Amino acid sequence: MNALETNVLLYAHDSRDPRKQAIAGALVENLDDGALLWQVACEFLAASRKLEPFGYGPVQAWEDIQDLHTVWKTILPSWSTLAHAQSLCQRHSISHWDALVLSACREAGIARLYSEDLETHDGLDGLEIVNPFRPR
Repeated sequence: MNALETNVLLYAHDSRDPRKQAIAGALVENLDDGALLWQVACEFLAASRKLEPFGYGPVQAWEDIQDLHTVWKTILPSWSTLAHAQSLCQRHSISHWDALVLSACREAGIARLYSEDLETHDGLDGLEIVNPFRPR
């Protein structure tokens, strides 16, 4: 499975950076075997409010996240997700929230995570982390 981190999902709706919006939008539209992490869905709904002045409001964000829920597999957290995240925090000096995303990916068997911020953790627990905005 493949997943997007919150920042990539937000860029798909952020008109302030047309290049990143196009890349992220294409990922959302064409993601094979997609997974929607619960935490990403929650963070997306909260963070998308900052896009309201640019024409993307909470009603549209809710509709979009519901649409993704129907197309991608939703990954819910468990106590073992939290326990593994705590272990990652202690062993690798990762923030709690980043560790939860990485842990959820591990628990769900996600092979690839698209993220602008987490590249430094590429390969952790066998997870490939790809920055879709990095020039190749």
